[in-house]
Amino acid sequence: MFEKILIANRGEIALRILRAAKELGIATVAVHSTADADAMHVKLADESVCIGPPPARDSYLNIPALLAACEITGADAIHPGYGFLSENARFAEILADHNIAFIGPKAEHIRIMGDKIEAKRTAKALGIPCVPGSEGGITDDVEAMRVAREIGYPVLVKAASGGGGRGMKVARTEADLSNALQNARTEAKAAFGDDAVYLEKYLEKPRHIEIQILGDGLGNAIHLGERDCSLQRRHQKVLEESPSPALNAEQRADIGEICAAAMRKLKYSGAGTIEFLYEEDKFYFIEMNTRIQVEHPVTEMITGIDLVNEQIRIAAGSPLSIRQEDVRFEGAAIECRVNAEHHATFRPSPGKIAYYHPPGGLGVRVDSAVYQGYTIPPNYDSLVGKLIVHGRNRTEALMRLRRALDEFIVDGIDTTLPLFRTLVRNADVQNGQYDIHWLEKFLATGGMEP
Repeated sequence: MFEKILIANRGEIALRILRAAKELGIATVAVHSTADADAMHVKLADESVCIGPPPARDSYLNIPALLAACEITGADAIHPGYGFLSENARFAEILADHNIAFIGPKAEHIRIMGDKIEAKRTAKALGIPCVPGSEGGITDDVEAMRVAREIGYPVLVKAASGGGGRGMKVARTEADLSNALQNARTEAKAAFGDDAVYLEKYLEKPRHIEIQILGDGLGNAIHLGERDCSLQRRHQKVLEESPSPALNAEQRADIGEICAAAMRKLKYSGAGTIEFLYEEDKFYFIEMNTRIQVEHPVTEMITGIDLVNEQIRIAAGSPLSIRQEDVRFEGAAIECRVNAEHHATFRPSPGKIAYYHPPGGLGVRVDSAVYQGYTIPPNYDSLVGKLIVHGRNRTEALMRLRRALDEFIVDGIDTTLPLFRTLVRNADVQNGQYDIHWLEKFLATGGMEP
């Protein structure tokens, strides 16, 4: 087992990793920018190192500074969390060159799954169902029109690199396609430094369903069920739940085993999430995230399995301690991502938290690194925290979420708490009748008052 883990992240995920390491008896090192000097994980870690000024490129993305922090503190492993360097294959290789363990998958798997074109090829070869689309990158408009005619309109132009909805454009007719290609390439180049794009069939009313997997790199892999992440705004997840209201036990077991079998063939190591669009009882692979997910607590609540603990154990060379037959799915869990944003305009709202009161009680979990008097800096994402509830069934979980949201108080800044208080009382959400476009339509038709 590792002696000391450096946490190459910030906010709630840094605190989440710190807690898992402490429960394993492993010393922790917090790194931070000057903007995060008062962060909770910095206060609680065994050691802390300032690695640069507020801009992420000069701190949390500064690989030489992270290596220096490891050398100064004697850390023998780095956990990258999510975002920042968590899916940077070169970073994993550099750590290996310096005899520092990367708590994540092999660099080759990060690289394969980080390129969406190569990821789709790999998924097909591993037996994972995929969305109909181009076999590789689209080099010119003529080729794009040929592929679009074959798969049928509407089509989605997607950036080969990156994520978060950037470099994605819908073309509903051939007349739309040239503009969609040009706009997607421009956006992808600006966001990711790579203007490669490809085409996929655009599904009109799909759900977004992802499968959580764990592999040990030794040919063993299991799945931990699904999360339904269909409530989204601008391709960003807002609320996640498990189990999905759209799936039954047989569908869950079938797609879960397909994913676990693929990861066995790949000899994948660590935690990963295989993401699908789901429409008319069919799953279509869209991407794989080779890291821990923001919404991982949903899976932890229904399985009782500590995913970060498993990540650390696997990276230290231990085989999987859990067999598929040991996994039990108990009840229902729902997560709300509470952001420092206005609930209707989604305008960022950094600033000082004047009063903070998180909810509690049976089946309620809050993953957050903020506290009363803490100032949320404007330099990073706007996540205040994640409210996760668990119930014996979905109805109980929804009622518990409603109660917890009413207890949750964050004063001094705007938050998205009013949005969730509205959503949890909406009939479509209560009945599980929503797809990936539902929330944007709800907002566009005045679902939230300013």
